Parts: sequence; C-alpha cells; structure tokens
Amino acid sequence: MPRTATAQMPPAISPHLLELGEMLRGDPEMLAQFAIGDLAVALHRSAESVFAIVRRAAGGGLAIRAAYLPVAFDCSALPAQAGEAARLRLTSAMGEHVLSFVVDRHAVERLRIVTRFTPARPTILPFAPRDLYPLGVRDDPFGAQGVVEASQRGLNTALLYFRIDEPGFGNVLYIQNLTASNAYFRATGTVPRDVVGGAWPELGYALPVPEPNADPAAVTLAAGEPVTLSDTILVFRHQAPPHERESARRFVQMLGSAYDLLDPPPVAYRDWLDRAERAARDLDEAPTATIRHYGHRYVHPYTGAEYPDIMVQMSVVAALHQWGRWRGEPHPLEAELKAGLPKFFDEALGTLRRYLPNVGKDKNADAVDSWYLYHPLLNLGRLALDGDGAARALFLKAIGYGVKAARHFAYRWPIEYDVTDFSVITEAAPVDGRGQTDVGGIYAWVMLQAFELTDDKQYLDEARAAIDAAIGLGFAINYQANLTAWGAAACMRLWRITNQGVYREQSYVYLASFLHNAVLWDSQIGHAAHYATFLAVTCLQDAPYMALYECFDSFVAFEQYLNDGGPELEPEARMLIGEYCRHALSRAWYYYPDALPADALAETQREANGHIDRTLSFPVEDLYPDGQPAGQVGQEVYGAGAAFIFASRAFHHVEGAPFRLYCDLLVRAVERVGDHALSILLDGGETRTAWLRLVRVKRRTLTASHVTTASGATIEPDAIHSDRVDYCVPA
Repeated sequence: MPRTATAQMPPAISPHLLELGEMLRGDPEMLAQFAIGDLAVALHRSAESVFAIVRRAAGGGLAIRAAYLPVAFDCSALPAQAGEAARLRLTSAMGEHVLSFVVDRHAVERLRIVTRFTPARPTILPFAPRDLYPLGVRDDPFGAQGVVEASQRGLNTALLYFRIDEPGFGNVLYIQNLTASNAYFRATGTVPRDVVGGAWPELGYALPVPEPNADPAAVTLAAGEPVTLSDTILVFRHQAPPHERESARRFVQMLGSAYDLLDPPPVAYRDWLDRAERAARDLDEAPTATIRHYGHRYVHPYTGAEYPDIMVQMSVVAALHQWGRWRGEPHPLEAELKAGLPKFFDEALGTLRRYLPNVGKDKNADAVDSWYLYHPLLNLGRLALDGDGAARALFLKAIGYGVKAARHFAYRWPIEYDVTDFSVITEAAPVDGRGQTDVGGIYAWVMLQAFELTDDKQYLDEARAAIDAAIGLGFAINYQANLTAWGAAACMRLWRITNQGVYREQSYVYLASFLHNAVLWDSQIGHAAHYATFLAVTCLQDAPYMALYECFDSFVAFEQYLNDGGPELEPEARMLIGEYCRHALSRAWYYYPDALPADALAETQREANGHIDRTLSFPVEDLYPDGQPAGQVGQEVYGAGAAFIFASRAFHHVEGAPFRLYCDLLVRAVERVGDHALSILLDGGETRTAWLRLVRVKRRTLTASHVTTASGATIEPDAIHSDRVDYCVPA
C-alpha cells in the first residue's frame, strides 16, 4: 500500500540529513545552475557531498546527492559535453569523480545525473547514504509531506514513484539505471537487491558495498579503471494525481519517458518456427513429457515428474491449437490431449479439479490455488470461441462453480482453498499479508468470454463486480504477472463493451503494477551474463526469478489489450507493451537449456520436479537477475507452449511469396495492395524501431525486395543473409 509521510520530525535523524540541512541554511556557493522547464536546478557542495537542488517556484523541491566522498576533495567545472547542462570533476585521495548533468523537456521535465569514478589506487568503497531528499518550504529537509506509491522490489527496476503534497511539488519518478553499474557490481561482488527505497525523508539509492568480512582481493575496484557508480533518471509532473487510476496512468507515462533515456540491449532474431517443431516432436515422442491415465494422454508438468494437472493440460492444448491455426491444420497431439479433459471434471461439484481422480496420496486433491480455478477456463473459453463444441460444453458446465467461488470470497480470493466447501487453506502470502489480489482480473476475462459465448448479462455484471472490487489496491494489485496482464486486458475489454471510462483508467492500474515488477535493466552478474534480463518480469510479487510461462501468457494477454485499446490507448502504454513483446521474443530463447552453457544450469532441481534434459525443447522455469544457476525449480513441460505462441505471432504467411514475414512487434494489419505489394501496420511506439525480416521459405529463393515508409521514404536493408533480409523500420 502507499506509504504516507508526514512533516513531523523523523524518529531518528541521520548525520547525512543534518549535513544537508546545514548546507542549505548556510547559503552555499553555487557550482552551477540551469533550468528544466519550470524547474530551477542549482549544484552545491558540502563537506562530503555534491548535491543538485531542484526547486519549483510554487514551492517545494528535491535534493539529489550526486556524489559522496568521505574525504577532502576539490571540485571544478569541466566544459559541458553534447546534451549536458553541466559537468563537474571531483579530485581526492580516492581518485576522480566525474559528474554529468543532462536535462531536457519533451512532454515532461527530465533530469539525468551520471556519476563515474576512477580509483587512484585499489579501492573498496565504504557505506554511502541514500541520495534523494524531499524538501519543504524554505528548503527544509524535515518539512515535506508526501506519499511513496511504489519502490524497488528485490532485483526489479530500481525505482521510486512518489509525490510531494505539501508543498505542492507534484509527482516524481526516480529510476536508477542499474545496467550502467554492471562493472561495479561484478568488481565488488555486490548485488543491487532492494537498493532503491528508504524511509521518508531519506529516499533513493543506497550503493551496495561489499560485506565487511569479504576477501579484499575479490571486492576491490582496480586502480585506473572507471566505473559508473550511479545513473539516476528523474521525471517530474507538476500536479499530484487525484486518485489511484490517474496516478497509475501517470506512472506509465513517466516510465515511458524515462525509457527513452535508457539504452536497451539489442534484440536478436530467433527461429521460433524450428523451436516449435522441436517442441511438438518432444511433446509427442519424449517418454518424460507425457503419461497415460484412463486410456488418455496427459502432460507431465515437469520432465518425467509431477501429476497431470488441468492448468498444465489446458495451457499446452491452447497453445497447440493456436499453432495449428497458424499452420493451417491442427497438430494431431491437440486432439489427443483434449480427449482426456473430461476426467478432470467433478460432476458432483460441477467444477474442474486440479488433479485427476487417481492423484497420489501425497497431494491434497481438494486444494486449489485461486487462480488455478480460472486459468483452465480461460483457455477452454478460447477454444470455445474458436468453434470447439466440446470445449464450449465443458466451459459452460464449469462456469457456474467459478461464479459461486467468486461470490463466496466477495471477489477477494485467498491463496489456496478447499474446493469442496471453500474453507481457506492459506489466506495470504507471508511476504505481504495479501491473497491473490489479481485473480479478479483473470476472472473478469473469463466472465467476458462467457458473456461473448452466451450473451447472458450476468457474466458481464460479474466481470464488472470483480474489477470494481479491485479498485483501491493500486500498485499492490500484482500477485502473479500473467494474471495482472489479463486484468489489464479485461479492463480494456470492459471499457469497449460498457463505454465507461473508469475501466480504461483501471487498466492502467493493472499495467502499472505489472511494469512495477519488471526488470528494467540488463544484468551481467554471474550466470546472467549468458542470458538477457531486460524488460523481463518476475513471475510473482515476491519471486526472485523470471519464468517463461508467465512471460508468454502475458504476451498473449497484451495482444488482446492492444486489440481493444485502439487509438485511445496512452502512447507510452503502447510503446512499453510493444517493447515488452519484442524483447520477450529475443530474451525467451535463453530459457531453453540448449541455449545456455551447461555450467549455467543448476545441477539439481526442486524436490519432485524431475530433472533437466538439454536435448528436449522445453524451457527451464527460472532465470535469475542475480545470476544464480538457471533451472533450480525445474524444466517445465507446460512451458512448451511458448514456442507455439511466439512462432504464430512473429511469423506471417504471405501467399505466393518465397518468404514469411517476421516482425518482432505485434502486427496490427497486413493487406495485399498489389500482386507483389503489402501494406503493413505495426503496433508499437512512435519513438521506437522494430525488425522486419523476410525469411526464406524452404525450397524457395528470395527475390529482390523493397521497403518504404508510409511517406515513401526508402528503407535500405540492414543486413542480407542467405535465408533472410533484415530491415530496421519505424515501430
């Protein structure tokens, strides 16, 4: 929940806060000054620090510590480089600090402060205080009152989103670009976990430093080798938002503005067509992928391990179905796996059970995670809407129990309950004391599927009730990433159906909470040097790892969100979703064991979760931003659907052409406008680019191609390969 800070004196006053207060009261010498729109920025020094003081004429401000040196130092101005408003050099016995200040104002005011340090001798940096202080009237560091809406979670984006209400300074988004400090983390053996946060009025970044008992040889910064200690991005808005929906919308806008200052890693072409073929073959042929019960075939959740599970079965079936539509004919395995679905249905209760009737005694057959009840229904609904009569019948048989459960829990679900009587087994997660806060989002989507199938208004009312019950949760709405993404999609669909703006606004709450859990930096720590982390999302609100199942299911949900969002969607929302999708297509490749070095994989897996088989095209469940070995949880057979989803979304058939069209953004429309001409509309951000590739079809020869923008400007190929031509195009 948001943390409200008052203007009262904090219970404990740190010497760093006192130092700032004394400096501001002492009319310090100004090292430099500049403006950002309506903001005035002045650079000052104290005995141990250099500060940027940001003030608004109407009142209030921020003090940002740009450097901390617990030794005597000299400070001098350097000529500003391109784009800079100021540049300072600090020299001391420690070495040299260079501070760069970059400002601009596009839609919003932005300030970037980069601090680079070159040690004069081998150095271990000591504790450094946090770097952000709200200021009250007359620059009083004890006098500001405000609310912190969101701060860093674990190793996710190192951000702080807050407002200063008194004085009325407005909204601030603070981001520490951790990608820039990879060299520091590697050299010092540190990990930037929960480094951005703090307690009002001492907020911001606390540079991680080595443990006191660490071997000095393993944590020392080398003499003469520059490292970036911090890369701070601040985005400002003048007025405080009136409610959580507007606050979330602004967060998305401001995050989009900050994103433009980052340098995302390049995205690579991935042959998801081949990966899908291999995944289908392994599902069909590998003895550790499936098992037979009651004369039917069921999917193992993990390689050769765990009992058949309705969520697992439906996830694979639904993905196979979509791939079959792309191929033009269903894969035979789809029908085989669908045939066993009725065995999960409990006629007495009128619901789908998690496990088959013959599940082992080591499982509680009556226990179900709240989201597990609805996700299989979502995938059944997808098949039903595609004309599958058996799926429709099973969906409609089970939907009544789903409504009954939602009403019983008043649309606020626990973690786990008993399906026979709704008695709660686990009420809340220990980390935050909350239940599955975003289940209402996926429930709403399922209800909208039921409404589309039946035209029964009760289901529309149920969808609205679930979303209405979530209003007020703000950034605490995220429990599991893909559920939150489906909540955003459900809100946008509700807005299209009802034309009530509150639902479009509420979609930004779900989206903001999803993005809050993103890893908006590319870690090079430990084994993470072998895979990509940028714009991944950790799977749960407290999970230490990123998971492919949640990744590709979110991808599908966002496709629906963009479909319904249309031109009214916030441009920054469209851009960030587009960037999430294109990075997912590249980054997801590293979940497959054959794409990682053998020593980057965990030697053992979670008990009862089988083992990793590098010859199988099934992803591991877990990759870690801090570079732990991958696959500690296991190799998820139910993640096989990722390849089918990515292949069917990234590759597009072109009738009669010797190529398939590949695009790493979702394609809004492809229209044949001539015998040899296509018009293509991408669903990305106006400020970004995408890769458009013409990929040769087997036994065909690529012919000459020409790509132009809508205005007629020619785009030259970025690269020409033997089997494809690559174009970098406006998104």
